[in-house]
Amino acid sequence: MSQHTTSIKRIAMVGCGTIGISWTAYFLSRGLHVTAFDPDANARAHFTQRVAEDMRALGADTRTPVVTQTLTEALQGAELVVENAPESVALKQQVLAEIQQAAPTQALVVSSTSSLKHSDITKGTPAPERIIIAHPFNPPHLVPLVELYGPDTGLVQRLVDFYRSIGKQPVMLRKEMIGHIANRLSSALWREALYLLQEGVASVEDIDLAVTAGPGLRWAIQGPFLTYHLGGGQGGIRHYLEHLGPSQEYRWASLGQPTMNNALYEQVIHGVETATQGQSLPALFSKRDRQLTAIQQALATNAKQEETL
Repeated sequence: MSQHTTSIKRIAMVGCGTIGISWTAYFLSRGLHVTAFDPDANARAHFTQRVAEDMRALGADTRTPVVTQTLTEALQGAELVVENAPESVALKQQVLAEIQQAAPTQALVVSSTSSLKHSDITKGTPAPERIIIAHPFNPPHLVPLVELYGPDTGLVQRLVDFYRSIGKQPVMLRKEMIGHIANRLSSALWREALYLLQEGVASVEDIDLAVTAGPGLRWAIQGPFLTYHLGGGQGGIRHYLEHLGPSQEYRWASLGQPTMNNALYEQVIHGVETATQGQSLPALFSKRDRQLTAIQQALATNAKQEETL
């Protein structure tokens, strides 16, 4: 790992919403210095408290970010700038241009965009080649995935090294794509879940359970390709494709397209409210965080045990 990469110690967080809070907690837990800015005074006022809450979920000692009153202050001395503006192409273009105009020239700028394309959000920026998409999977302080894309593969590789050095698991896109990788896969499952609900196949609760008690367990340790490789038994993926490939086409042909209307919205809302049995959102967030932490700890323990075998 290059010395230049590991020298990234000062992070500027632009956007103090959910993603900015979570990223800040994670960076602070790794000993990095974070300054933060949001044009919304209310977001700035509650930022430090909410960062502390995410740090507690990490089990980390609370460290405090520096919250500034202006974008220029936040960018002073930054080596990496993390942009978390809402998912609007025009807004991203404006914010990224303002960042590059005010940030140190050597600073790398990354966008947390979950779906937008690099070529769209960097139009009009002073140095689009120095802007990299670095999409974290929510919540960033607990989920290790970071999806990276940029036209300069050298800069992308520097960021791969950096994120790995702080415990993340980055992946590189070879070409830009709306939704990147993980959100496209998630969207495909979500679309079929909505279709099953709309067609009356199963309840919200049972559709969720069909994932968490079944393939979701495998997906925590294996992606789709390795899953089907083992699904081929002793013949592996070659056997699966030769003998069961047509069965996939049979299923694909029956996949549906839900109609996004008010009736479906009400069906989803009623189903979720029934399934959650009156639990508050804070309680559900807390439960999710505890379970994600437990999964990460179990996987880490298992990895250490395998190293000793």
